[in-house]
Amino acid sequence: MVRLKTIDAHAAGEPLRLIVDGFPSPRGKTMLEKREWVRKHADHLRRALMLEPRGHADMYGAILTEPVSPGSHAGVLFMHNEGYSTMCGHGVVAVTTIALERGLLMPGGDGTSIVYDSPAGTIRARAKLRAGAPGWSGGAGGSGGAGGAVRAESVAFVNVPSFVAHGGLNVKLASRQIRADVAFGGAFYAIVDSEAVGLPIDVPHLPELRRVGMEIKHAIEAAQTFVHPIEPGLRGIYGTIFTGPPSDERADLRNVTIFADAEVDRSPCGTGTAAVMAVIDAMGLLGDEKSFVHESLIGTRFTGRVASRTAVGEYPAIVPEIEGSAWITGEHTFLVDDTDPLKDGFRI
Repeated sequence: MVRLKTIDAHAAGEPLRLIVDGFPSPRGKTMLEKREWVRKHADHLRRALMLEPRGHADMYGAILTEPVSPGSHAGVLFMHNEGYSTMCGHGVVAVTTIALERGLLMPGGDGTSIVYDSPAGTIRARAKLRAGAPGWSGGAGGSGGAGGAVRAESVAFVNVPSFVAHGGLNVKLASRQIRADVAFGGAFYAIVDSEAVGLPIDVPHLPELRRVGMEIKHAIEAAQTFVHPIEPGLRGIYGTIFTGPPSDERADLRNVTIFADAEVDRSPCGTGTAAVMAVIDAMGLLGDEKSFVHESLIGTRFTGRVASRTAVGEYPAIVPEIEGSAWITGEHTFLVDDTDPLKDGFRI
C-alpha cells in the first residue's frame, strides 16, 4: 500500500495538486535529468494521482525537488494527463501560494520571494502576503503574521525568456489551411486566431476546440520540429492557444489553451500568456510600460508585463512577468493499493 499526501489548489480555476509526501526524491544533476528519472521510475504514481479515479483527464500536478542551481530554493517538476511539462505558469502561482501559506519553503529576501529551478530554466516568484487574514487558518504549517498565518493574495513570477520561433506558419489541416504563430513561453505553443478557424472561445465549443487544437499541434509536429536554440531538451509543440476578443473590458485578449493530450487549461495559462505576449510584442503592439491582461475560458485573468528584453540565440526575446492568484482547496491522503487493478489510473 502506497500513501501519497497532497495539497490541492487552483490558480484562476486551473487545478494544481502538489505532492508533499510519499513520492520518491527525483535524481539528477539537472531538472531535465530529474524529470527523466521520474518518467522512468515513478510514472505510475503520476498516473495514479492525475488520472481517474483519484484525478481526472484535466488534472495537473507538481512536486518540489532539491534545487540544482546556486541561489535557488527548490526545483519544481510539473505533470499532467500525458506526462511532464517543461514549465507551468499557473503551477508556479499555485505552488508558491501553497509553499508560503503552509510553510513548506523558507523564502528569501523579505520573506516573499522563492526562486525555482524548472526544466525550462530559473523562475523567480514573488508573493503579496497578508498576515493573519480573517477566517484564514493557514494550517498547522502556516507561517508569519500576527495571527500565525499568511494569505498569498497574488503571486508574480519572472518567466524564462520568451520569443517567436516562427510567425505566420502555414498549417495544413484535413479540410483547410490556417496560419499559426509558434512561440516559446517556457514551452512551444501554436497560437491561432479562433475566428480564423470558426470556433468561439466558450464552453459549448470545447469538444471542437480540443479536437482542432490537437489537430493543429500534430500537423505542425509532422511538418517541422521546433527545438530551443540553447537547450535542445526543450522541443516539440506543447499545445495550441486559441485567441479572440475578450468578454471583459478589463482584458486585452481571451484565450483557451489545449495542451498535452487534449487537456484544457481553465486559467489563462501562464506560459501561454508569455508566448502570446512574445507574439504581440513582435507585432509592435506590446510596450514596456503597458500591462497585458489575458482572459481565460471561464473569465479569470492573468496580468503580464515586460520585465526586460534579451535574446535567445538569434531570436529577440522578452522576459515576461506574469501575475495571478491561487487558493488552496484541500489536503488529501491518497491510497494506492497494489491489489487494485486500476491502481495506475485510467482515462475515458
